[in-house]
Amino acid sequence: MFVQVGKPAPSFTLPSTKDATGPKDLGKKISLSDYRGKWLVFFFYPLDFTFVCPTEIRALSDHYDQLKELDTEILGCSTDSVHSHWAWLKLPREQNGIAGTRYPLAADFTKEVARAYGVLDEATGVAQRGLFI
Repeated sequence: MFVQVGKPAPSFTLPSTKDATGPKDLGKKISLSDYRGKWLVFFFYPLDFTFVCPTEIRALSDHYDQLKELDTEILGCSTDSVHSHWAWLKLPREQNGIAGTRYPLAADFTKEVARAYGVLDEATGVAQRGLFI
């Protein structure tokens, strides 16, 4: 199943950084159904530790309160592991990190969700940028 305008979004369950306070807490499963009844900004980005992606991730985090007022949640996703996400979340902004990000990142390590949403670059195994509401 591929994502199509006007059709239900492909469901997913992925390990994430949600509620993690340390590396041992990583991997809490997060599903599209967890957001039922709310708006969700679900976006894909290529890879952790890249130079363009942190600006988008930080900008969404900086507007988190405004989106929450609109009953909207945010979930970022890439084909990296939750361990890579965690390391990037701990890296200060001044060092091209995303420390302070206020929403979870999901790990589509199997690439199934990126494929279902039509953003997977099959040649590289990396998700392209894509934003879904």
